[in-house]
Order: sequence, then structure tokens, then C-alpha cells
Amino acid sequence: MIREPSKPRADWRQRCEEVGFGFHSIDGIYWDETARYRFAAAQIDTLERASAECYRVCMEAATHIIEQNRFAELAIPEEAWSLIRESWEKDAPSLFGRFDFAYTGVGEPKMLEFNADTPTGIVEASVAQWHWLEDMQAELGGNADQFNSIHEKLISQWKWMREGNFIPQSMHFTCVGDHEEDEGNLHYLRDTAMQAGIEPLYVPVEQIGWDEGNDFVDQHGARIDTLFKLYPWEWMWGDEFGKNLRRSTMRVVEPVWKMVLSNKGILPILWELFPDHPNLLPASFEQHKIGGDYVKKPLLSREGGNVELFRGGEVFRANGDYGEEGFVYQQYSPIPNFDGHHATIGAWIVGDEPAGIGVREDATPITMNTSQFVPHFFT
Repeated sequence: MIREPSKPRADWRQRCEEVGFGFHSIDGIYWDETARYRFAAAQIDTLERASAECYRVCMEAATHIIEQNRFAELAIPEEAWSLIRESWEKDAPSLFGRFDFAYTGVGEPKMLEFNADTPTGIVEASVAQWHWLEDMQAELGGNADQFNSIHEKLISQWKWMREGNFIPQSMHFTCVGDHEEDEGNLHYLRDTAMQAGIEPLYVPVEQIGWDEGNDFVDQHGARIDTLFKLYPWEWMWGDEFGKNLRRSTMRVVEPVWKMVLSNKGILPILWELFPDHPNLLPASFEQHKIGGDYVKKPLLSREGGNVELFRGGEVFRANGDYGEEGFVYQQYSPIPNFDGHHATIGAWIVGDEPAGIGVREDATPITMNTSQFVPHFFT
């Protein structure tokens, strides 16, 4: 795993925008092709195996949590428990998720967390960096490849859900309105659904209404039968939306059982069920059970919010609005540091299969919303 300098394409902005990646320069430069990451084929094989294995153990842990009724340890609202069990028992399908790995290129990748409910970074990890690879082939020697079948697998998963009657021919897609990054991710997912033969209707989440005689409705008053949401389940339960969910017939993607996988409370339970697993890190609900350097994580933190890293007498803290529900403690695992560029691997799962990776960098060991995306390739 090597970070090397790279000459940006002259038309890189246009090329990004052609695939709907308009937020490439959000907060300065988010998409950064002045560098690139080179992997060996064996390292890509390792990341693919680790992705599949981590998904397997996470699903086993979810089964355990649901069957043993351990929702309270994850601070999941009690009113959601029955709906979680119901969606799990019905095998409500999942579209995607993203593992965050610490991986230096040597040894086994270590799972930091699983972004299983509302993962972002999908458009840049899929079509944006694939276009970069195609445009850079001559410079890369003409035989470069990329761990990236995200786009094709998204379309295939939508088709599978449609053909299995899990979703209808027409469905709604939602996220927070006027949020450039969320809308960029959502509209890309709408495009993949459209390529799978689905009519993807858009409704900003704040414009979803409730009709006492007609369930949830969109901004035009039309009933919402099935909703894909790029909006966290825990936020939905915290407002009027959640109250109406209990009497709604609306189907939701991602399904409500994803509340179990997306909660960092699964990390201690994973370590309890699979101690000494090569892809897991020791984790606990109690700090004193973690020896040496460690990371304190809120159960429901996003983009590094309120994460604290205790390493060799140093403390790194990220600001945020999380932590009210509680914390977990995970043994610290170093991520690669290339002259101040701390790199985290985002490994995508589509359906239940590994689909590719993206590399994000931050100036600190905590990957936050200030991170930058750097494309990768392997030979």
C-alpha cells in the first residue's frame, strides 16, 4: 500500500460532475487526485476477504442481539424492538453498507466500525474513481485495475429486490433537502435504481407528510408505499415520524433491523462472540477492560463526531453532538500515516457481497467530515 503523487486530469471537475459528483470541492478540496494509492493484487484479495468475513460475523451478531433481546445495551428505543424483529424475520432486504478498516497493507485489516444504515461516499467510490482509472490508464501502465464493482452490483441488487417483489416498480427516495452531499449521494442511488427499471421519485424528508387515511405521503399528497432513506433511523425515531412508523404499512430501505448493525454497541458484542478474531479489535462497554491505547466512541456517532482517541499520553478529540446514548471503548489500531495524511479504507458491501473500496484521508487520526477522498488502483 503506497501513497504516491499524481498529476490531476485537466478536466477532472467536469469528469466528476458528469457522474453527478458535484460536491467534489465541498469545504475546499474533497476529491483529491494530486495523490493516489497503489495496492498489490494480494492486498486487494485480503481486503475483499476481510469485508466478506466482517459482514458474516456482523450478521451473526445481529442474529444474537435480536434473538437474545439485547437492544437496551445499544440504547435502541423500546418502541422499535418489535419492528426490528418483524423486519428481521421477514428478511427485509438491504441495499448496502460500508466498513471502515485500519489497514497498513501488512497483516489483517481491522474493522473500526460498520456504517450500515446511511453510508455516504458512494458516488466518489464508484463511478468517480472508476472514471479516474480509465482516464489514467496510460500513465498507470495500461493494465491497472481497481477494486470497484459498486455500480454494477447496486444495479443488480435493485433488480433482485424488484424481481423478488421486495420493492415496487415505483418508489420514493429521501434525504435532507438542500444538503449538497446527501443529495448527491441520493441522486446517484436514484440513477442506479432507474437503470434497474425502477421509477425513483424524490421527496425531501422534511416534506414527507402523514395522511390519517392514507399513511405517509409525499409533497404532492401521493402515498409512499416504499421509501429509500438516506436519513438515520435514530433520527426518525426521535420525531413525529417515528411515532407514525408504528402504524404505517410503508416499507423502508434500509430496513429497521439495520439499527442493530449501524450501532457501535455491536462492537463489544462482536468481540464477546468472536474473541481474538483476526479482523476485530477488542471492544467493551467498560473502559477498564481495554488495555493500552484506546478509542472512546459514542454509540451513534457519525463522521467522527465526539470520538476521543487516547494514544501514548496524547488525546485527540473530535467535536460533535453525540454521546447522550452512551459510549463504547475499542482498542486503538493505528491507521497508515503518510506524511500527515492518515488513511482509512472504506470497504463497501452491496447486498451481502464485497463490492469495492475507497480511501479517505484526514489530517488527524480521527476520520471526520473534513476528510479527503483519494483514488486507488492495483497492479
